[in-house]
Amino acid sequence: MVCPRCITAVENVLDEVQLQPESVQLGEAIILTEPSETQLAELRQKLQIQGFELLEDSKAQVIDRIKSVIINHIHHSGDNSIVFSELLASELHKDYSGLSKLFSTQEGITIEQYIILQKIEKVKELLQYNQLTLSQIADTLGYSSVAHLSAQFRKITGITPTAFRTQTTPQRLPLDAVTKKV
Repeated sequence: MVCPRCITAVENVLDEVQLQPESVQLGEAIILTEPSETQLAELRQKLQIQGFELLEDSKAQVIDRIKSVIINHIHHSGDNSIVFSELLASELHKDYSGLSKLFSTQEGITIEQYIILQKIEKVKELLQYNQLTLSQIADTLGYSSVAHLSAQFRKITGITPTAFRTQTTPQRLPLDAVTKKV
């Protein structure tokens, strides 16, 4: 789950299969009762129809949680001074080096590369809205300079931020599909 609408969609699916959620957050749903096999099967099916999957493997759950923390911070937080290694270690209560190794092994890219890809998607969004200057966008996302942001943007997208802004149909990715190698 990567946005508030995703949380609502999952809450609705849980209600449909008569599982009362205690809480639903980005990447995680805690339910009050143990689901039956029938409920689990129905839940898997309904989640899949909505574009989600039920993660029961502990490694997959950790990876999903890492992604959720990163996405939530980049796309829904205004704090650009955060150190992601500290944030992830704190949020997941695990050593960052272990999280980093697991993520790289499972996803084929590093956590740092994933953060860059998510930041570039946020830059695309902000460019498309055309309400902030490139300097303001760089500052908002914690880039050291406009030149750094521009170089990274061009490396990932193949075009400059200015060229992206002038496109008639800018190419953006769904946040949960951002996993290509940097």
